[in-house]
Amino acid sequence: MEIQTSEQLTQKKCKPCEGGVDPCTLEESNNQLLNLQGWYLTHDGQRIRKDWVVKNFMAGMKFFNQVAEVAESDGHHPDLHIAGYRNVSIELWTHAIGGLSENDFILAAKIDQLPIDMK
Repeated sequence: MEIQTSEQLTQKKCKPCEGGVDPCTLEESNNQLLNLQGWYLTHDGQRIRKDWVVKNFMAGMKFFNQVAEVAESDGHHPDLHIAGYRNVSIELWTHAIGGLSENDFILAAKIDQLPIDMK
């Protein structure tokens, strides 16, 4: 996978993935994450995650609704987590390959462009 800037990633659209391709290597993932502030690897390098503390529960839900619109538009759906009413997290991976693909980094870059009401 070619390492891209956040701006390059946001210009792309996620491609359908039905499997049959290799997930990103740990080195590729780590290098790509250098261009995505706050995202980090989880699950032995098979997923990326980012955490935020928002103003209140409704701010978290508003943010998740915006994420849902972007995700649905690209056909790539993240796991959304809210805990303690203000702690929100998003986890991305490509289910069909059991690891990370370019789609995950594209969606992460697009999520980073969304407004979020922080504390």
